[in-house]
Amino acid sequence: MASLNEDMKKKMREKGIDVDLSQKILDNYNAGKYDHFVPIKVSGIPAIDGKKVIDVTGDVKADFDASEINTRLHDLGLKLEIESFGRLENGRLYFDSKALEKLGEELYPLVSYGVLNGGSASSYVDLKKNKGFNETLFGICEEYFDSVAQVSKGKAKGITPAFVNQDGSHGPTFLELKMRALLIQALSYQKKHPGATKAMGPMFQMTSVYNDDQVAEAYSEYAQSEGLKDLMAETGITISDVVTGIQPMLSAFTHSAEGKPKGFFTKAEGREGNPLPMPGGHGQNFIVLKEVYQKLYNQGIRYVYLGNVDNLGFTVNPLCLALLALSGKEAGFDFSFRTQVDVKGGVLVTDQEGKLNCADIGPAISKEELFRVEKEGKAILFNCATGLFNLEYLVKNIDAIIEGLPMRFTDQDKDAGKYSQAEQVTWEVIGILDDFMIFGVDKYTRFLASKLLLEGLMTSGIGLDNPAFPTDPDPAKDLKGIAKKLSKGLADKLQTIYGMKHKNRQWVYKSVDELKAEL
Repeated sequence: MASLNEDMKKKMREKGIDVDLSQKILDNYNAGKYDHFVPIKVSGIPAIDGKKVIDVTGDVKADFDASEINTRLHDLGLKLEIESFGRLENGRLYFDSKALEKLGEELYPLVSYGVLNGGSASSYVDLKKNKGFNETLFGICEEYFDSVAQVSKGKAKGITPAFVNQDGSHGPTFLELKMRALLIQALSYQKKHPGATKAMGPMFQMTSVYNDDQVAEAYSEYAQSEGLKDLMAETGITISDVVTGIQPMLSAFTHSAEGKPKGFFTKAEGREGNPLPMPGGHGQNFIVLKEVYQKLYNQGIRYVYLGNVDNLGFTVNPLCLALLALSGKEAGFDFSFRTQVDVKGGVLVTDQEGKLNCADIGPAISKEELFRVEKEGKAILFNCATGLFNLEYLVKNIDAIIEGLPMRFTDQDKDAGKYSQAEQVTWEVIGILDDFMIFGVDKYTRFLASKLLLEGLMTSGIGLDNPAFPTDPDPAKDLKGIAKKLSKGLADKLQTIYGMKHKNRQWVYKSVDELKAEL
């Protein structure tokens, strides 16, 4: 068993490293407890069956046993005339999209929305990485890029501008927009239920030891945010009171070339006695947010949404919420119908054990295989990194999920040296759940994510009027065509769920009175 002296433990803690968790991971690795985590092997592509894999982009038709539905809703504490939502026939209730959305809105007080805050935006605004995406496009957007990069570098990504207006001004931050969407949905609930004191569960988040103070400071300023203060006053909800779990860093471990047993990497930058902190992946949320999930459950919350902070398409979807509640399943996950630009990331597959799973394009399934399957007329579903969980199931099974979620070790050769990094991926939880739903969604409605600032500028529609904007006959390489779809998706979201309107080349907030008139 690798051990640390007290001096090294002190150095690790000063760098935000969770020494005990790092030690446990290392001991488990050396004891062979992660050896059973084998790479996913693809045995097939699942079909849309309307039960477990559901296309929610059109009019959804679903039916359930009426007595089971009444029992489930009663257990949730809801006193609803369920027949007013669906059509009762021969002991079964039949729903369409409109009915499902109406029912989903009744569940708002039972749902909490959570975000996974990444690290700082340094990589997001990295000059070399963004230029490498497309140098021509970077040249077109460079002025806008510099403006956003200047205010974003070193900040947590969630508190950087979520988009850029056509006049060059910055839009609200990612977190402000998400809070505004929740308040608008709460306002809608209160309009239909006058006097309701609870209209949406508290927002929750996972921050890191490096950005928690910064994010907390931003939240204190949001009390006076133009997009939030009037809505908070109207609804009586202090949306900026966010329930938080803080993710520690893990230690880097020795490179596999050094053999077994693996040890702690303590010579970063070539200096002996210098440990290296590394993020442990968003899959650590199940450990970090364990107490948060229990606290929310104790407050009466029964469903939790979880997704990445930089995805502007990630909002509370009442239709999917209703489907999960009616089905009684453990969770639901958004997968968008693959477009020709989706050549990196995870896709829905049947694995070697015959279970639905998420497999990375490249390591687990080739692009050529995807293209072949699509030519056969099968839909490929692409992971949107959005989950909706039955909270009762989650809190009862969280320890098994923590133990069952694969721990992946990858070797690195970087400026700090040659080392290995341990990470967990949230969405590999799909492979260990038994009874869940997959929602087939529209990419340009539910997956507007920006891993690089240049992608965010594309989504903002910056430079589309420039004749030099890169085009290509191949849709997978046609950046102009992609940017048009992304910017239209963003515009649709801004003027609906985010409650904004376009005026003088800027997106501005609709007033509370305007919002109430629309609801």
